[in-house]
Amino acid sequence: MAKEIQTINGVPTLMIKEAADLSGYTLIDVRGADEFVGELGHIEGAKLVTLGPELETFIKGMDKSKEVLFICRSGGRSANATMFAKSQGFDKVFNMNGGMILWNQLGLAVIK
Repeated sequence: MAKEIQTINGVPTLMIKEAADLSGYTLIDVRGADEFVGELGHIEGAKLVTLGPELETFIKGMDKSKEVLFICRSGGRSANATMFAKSQGFDKVFNMNGGMILWNQLGLAVIK
């Protein structure tokens, strides 16, 4: 699948419409630990880094040249994480549209 990036409310967003090749991205799931292993599961290879102080500390050690995809339940918290990362000097950061809700609706693979 070709990567389709749109800007939604000022946030660079990766549009997920079918099985996506996310291998080039560092996947950061910003939900809580209970959500990460809960009903919606998580994407294989995603690292759990909860939005807030944990993300603020974690992002300081990240390579700013990497492509980073932020993930949450529906796209709201990950949009906030994307904008925070941009404010910290990251250029290749993206929100995943629809979050894990859409990912599950599309029947894509999850780990629970």
